[in-house]
Amino acid sequence: MPRPHGFAYEQHGATAAVVISHHGRPVTTLRGPRADRFLEEVAAGDAQLVMARWTGNYRRGNERTARRHPRNQGS
Repeated sequence: MPRPHGFAYEQHGATAAVVISHHGRPVTTLRGPRADRFLEEVAAGDAQLVMARWTGNYRRGNERTARRHPRNQGS
């Protein structure tokens, strides 16, 4: 499974907000307790994987298997 890449985040201290971007484009903004929980996860694990998971932009590894399924083959 390819590793996620191209993610970055900026923490804005005054509003306790975190903006996650992918290849320079803002994807999501987290505020309050969600931002705190995100920052804890980034500090404890693989930052790229955590950001991909929080934005919903990650592959689950089953796309190729689903493509080969008979119902997805077409007529």
